[in-house]
Amino acid sequence: MAIEKVKKFFEELGEPERIIEFEESTATSELAAKALNCEVGRIAKTLSFFVDKKPILILMSGDMKTDNKKFKAQFSVRPKMIPVDEVEGYIGHAVGGVCPFAVNPGVPIYLDESLKRFDVVYPAAGNDKSTARFKIDELEKYIDSAGWVDVAKPKDD
Repeated sequence: MAIEKVKKFFEELGEPERIIEFEESTATSELAAKALNCEVGRIAKTLSFFVDKKPILILMSGDMKTDNKKFKAQFSVRPKMIPVDEVEGYIGHAVGGVCPFAVNPGVPIYLDESLKRFDVVYPAAGNDKSTARFKIDELEKYIDSAGWVDVAKPKDD
């Protein structure tokens, strides 16, 4: 189970208290924000795409969506999300719990500029009932980041 991999990841870092588990679902940004009693933008959703037939992850603010033009400018291809039934195989986590921790080897993880609006954000932690709390400057410490990108726009655009 993916959450067990994430728990082990944080235990090995000496920070098992990072993971917050809930009784209710946190599978979407809205559900996670409700469970945490915070604004949706503080939820750091992890989106999975193919770029040149290889999987990548992008962590972006929960109140944003992918901007196709920005994505193409950044990666030189149009965004193509990994099909739901293939995400776990490529990434190591099922949809609803996809997170930037303990992912399959070789999957680049990008952080979107939309996250920088917040001092603290909450990415998923391996299943649809968990999250973890991070200050923005801590993210790169715990994520093997491929760098910061700007590929998001507000959901209402």
